Amino acid sequence: MIKITKRHHFAGLLITAAVAGCAALPGSAELDEITARTLKESFRDEGMVKVDRLVQDDSNRECSTAQAEGRQLDPVRAGAIEAANLKTVKWPSDGKFLGDWKQGEQIAQNGRGLTWTDDAKMANGGNCYNCHQITSQEISFGTIGPSLYNYGKLRGVTDPDSPASRAMVEYTWGKVWNAKAYNACSNMPRAGHSGILSEQQVRHVVALLLDPQSPVNK
Repeated sequence: MIKITKRHHFAGLLITAAVAGCAALPGSAELDEITARTLKESFRDEGMVKVDRLVQDDSNRECSTAQAEGRQLDPVRAGAIEAANLKTVKWPSDGKFLGDWKQGEQIAQNGRGLTWTDDAKMANGGNCYNCHQITSQEISFGTIGPSLYNYGKLRGVTDPDSPASRAMVEYTWGKVWNAKAYNACSNMPRAGHSGILSEQQVRHVVALLLDPQSPVNK
């Protein structure tokens, strides 16, 4: 016969309480709902910034879910997301992919825009240096993204207008316009697609990366 002591009884109560506590924990779906509700209640429209910025499209939603679950996005779904985003790429209306690399450098250096204190009429910056090394002269840069120094040179672009360079020029434009067209869960902002940069600004950034005279390729 097993003798039940006060210690055994207390331990049993603790186990029962722990099991009951686990059973009462919210599930994943409920936690997602609580998080979404908390985020929405924590923000408000202010200036040019609206609460709808918290709304994710399908691409962001699927990538966020996969990351939260600690898994890679299914290759088939990743391909579908990339294909859908590629369809949104707006190619240059006049057929000109490159603008002025000097203005492209200014855009890359500029991190202003799209905050509640900004003027909606003001041109946004690209904030490119926040994630990339771009020129050798600038020593303050982030490393979230790969180095873009010698971007065009390393890819053999000696004449951006030549047929041989066409594929790389188009890829670069598309990458700046909507990075998810080439990497479903890219951390890179979709500069053109999201209206961060205008078509003309994208031209200047592409020139910064591909123009042989740009300091990027020196």
